[in-house]
Parts: sequence; C-alpha cells; structure tokens
Amino acid sequence: MKHDVKDIKLSGKGKLRIEWAGRNMPVLRQIHARFAKEKPLAGRRLAACLHITTETANLLIALKAGGAQVTACASNPLSTQDDVAASLVKDYGIDTFAIKGEDNKTYYSHIKAALDTRPVMTMDDGADLVNELHSKRRELLKGVIGGTEETTTGVIRLQAMANRGVLEFPVVAVNEAKTKHFFDNRYGTGQSTMDGIIRATNLLIAGSVFVVAGYGWCGRGLAMRAKGMGADTIVTEVDPLKALEAVMDGFRVMPMAEAARLGDIFCTITGNLNVLRAEHFRVMKDGAVVCNSGHFNAEIDLPALAKLSGKRRVIRDFVEEFTLAGGKKVNVLAEGRLVNLGAAEGHPASVMDMSFANQALSAEYMVKNSAQLKRQVYVVPEEIDKEIARLKLAARGTRIDKLTPEQVKYLNSYEMGT
Repeated sequence: MKHDVKDIKLSGKGKLRIEWAGRNMPVLRQIHARFAKEKPLAGRRLAACLHITTETANLLIALKAGGAQVTACASNPLSTQDDVAASLVKDYGIDTFAIKGEDNKTYYSHIKAALDTRPVMTMDDGADLVNELHSKRRELLKGVIGGTEETTTGVIRLQAMANRGVLEFPVVAVNEAKTKHFFDNRYGTGQSTMDGIIRATNLLIAGSVFVVAGYGWCGRGLAMRAKGMGADTIVTEVDPLKALEAVMDGFRVMPMAEAARLGDIFCTITGNLNVLRAEHFRVMKDGAVVCNSGHFNAEIDLPALAKLSGKRRVIRDFVEEFTLAGGKKVNVLAEGRLVNLGAAEGHPASVMDMSFANQALSAEYMVKNSAQLKRQVYVVPEEIDKEIARLKLAARGTRIDKLTPEQVKYLNSYEMGT
C-alpha cells in the first residue's frame, strides 16, 4: 500500500490550494530552490508525521526536491485536509496515509505504514511517530540517524525520554527556534484558534468572557486575539512568572475553579492533562463552549464530561452538545482536539513559512551532523534561526541597520564606560 487517502479525485482542488499557500511561503520557496540544486537529503528515507495541510504539503515537496524519499502520515485524526492528501499522492508522488476523521485504529495503522518504509530520519508533530518507533518498532531504531520535532507537546515528551536515557537518536526541537515559537505559536495559534472557534459556533466574541488555560507562547497569542476582539479575557496558570506576565499584560488571572463559573468560552492550550475536569463542568454556565488548542485532546477530561451527561448530540458541524443533570448544556468543539485544525484550516501560510523553513534546514543539519550529536534534544542552531529571520525580512522588503565598526568594538570591549 503506497497511500491511504479519502478520495484521490480530490487532488485537483488540493493542488490549487497547495499552490496558493506556496505563494505566501517565500522563505521555504528559496530553500526549495536550493535543495533542488544541491540535493542535501539525497537518498534519505524520511517519515513525516505532521498535520496534512497545504502548508505542510509545501514542506514535503521541498524535502522531496532535496532528494529525500518522503512518506507522510497525519499527526492528528482531525487535522488532515483530504484534498491536499490526494494531491500529494497524485500530483507530487509523495506516499501519504491520512484521512480526516480517521479512527484511532486507522491513525496508528498510518503511522505503522510510514515506519514500514524503514526511515533513517523522522519528522514529528507531537512525537507519536518517535514514540511508536521506540515502543513497538524498536528493530528499526538502528537505522535512524535523527529527527525533528515541531511542537511544544512533542518536545516535552522527547525531553522526558532524553532525561530518562531512553531516547535512541538525536532530535532537533524545531519548536524552540525563535522564528518558530515567537511567531507560529503566538500569532499563528492565536489567529487560527479564534478562526476555528468562530467557524464552529458563529458566536460573537465581543462581550463574552473568554478563558484561556495556559499563558505560554500559544496562550499569549490567543489571549491577545480574544482581548482584541472585545472579550473579557481571563487567564489561568500554574507558573507564577507566566501568571505575573499575564497580569502585567492586562488580563484577569485566577484559578480554573473560579474561572469555570464565569466563562462563556474556554480554550485549553497547555500541553498537559485534564486541565478542564468534572468539578469545572459542574459549575459552568448553561451553554458554555469548551475547546482545546493544545496538541492532544487529553487537556479536556471528556470521559468525565460524558459521565456527567445524560444526553449528547452533534448540534452543528464540529460542535457536540452534552446535557448535564438539570438540563444544563456544555458544548465541546472538534471532539476536544486541535480546534484550529479540526474546525478550520490551521495557521496562515505566511507564519508556517518560518516554522517549516526550520524543519527543512534542521533536516539538512541532521544529515550533516548526526554522527557528532548525542542522543538528546537539541535546539535549532542560532545561525539557522537568524538566517530564516533574514530571509523573511528580505522577502517582505524590510531593511534593518548594521552595526558600525565602532559599535562592534564597543560591544566587544570593557574599557569604555559612561
């Protein structure tokens, strides 16, 4: 089996959408052009477990241009764009295993299919591919030179593996690049999450009480967008420094036990487990909307909500209504999975341009340096980060200053004072 997609006939629409996204990814386009000439990934089998979207398609196409033998599978059951998956297979010759709405069994069968290619490199978004490789396909580990990881949740999992001494190959944490999390996480997640919520519900954000669980870079971006659209925005946190920052940024900060009674819309975005639980559902307002923009649906305790409910039904696309005792209703968006990809299209291409430039250049870095790297998690080298920022500014026509020789000397000396 070389692919498993919903309908190969969808490829025409997918190709047009891939081209549209590519127009807004100038940095990746330049990397693609260089890769096509230099072939830095020649002959390398690469398994990519990513959200199968138009932006991801442009990354995979660039990797193939660089000589890699690419196989793709979905990193989330709801994030696949079926027309894009079809086009990757038909128009670009990339073996793809992804169907929007696939069940858990199919999801893992697709990961297995990607691993069946015996990859020498992994490219992950959430670390499911790496976890499957380490837990069930250990016979393949010997051939793997390294990998890359896209998102916060995956980096947390991989760092835990490294700390326990069980990570079997080096991984570059693309999420830790400044040109990734400063922009993708903050501006991309902020906008795309609001897009998903509005598409799913058609609710007016202005005047609502909007609760953001977690004030990392993604939470910062979402809180900024909610506030900008007129919501009374509350932040919940466990980290005192992040909580203090949220206060200084003008948000109300309180425990979830208090926020649960006040919120109209809740969005978890922490990367942790059971952030919204039974005690919170019990005190929520009738009609409260609950969603998640962290990688896994584990942030919302859906089994607990189901246990509290006497009735549940899908009332709109991507909206499931749970009726609790007494008739109160709680609405869950996109099955508690990534609402920005489950109910919308994910991040805009222009911000994913930098994230996926980091992926492509980190893959090249891994090929060149894997023999010298240890079995641990590495940050993206600073020179790659700065080069991506430089290319992005140049593509926008933005120019910046350069230090004068006098300024360089001053910054490298200690003799000169006030």
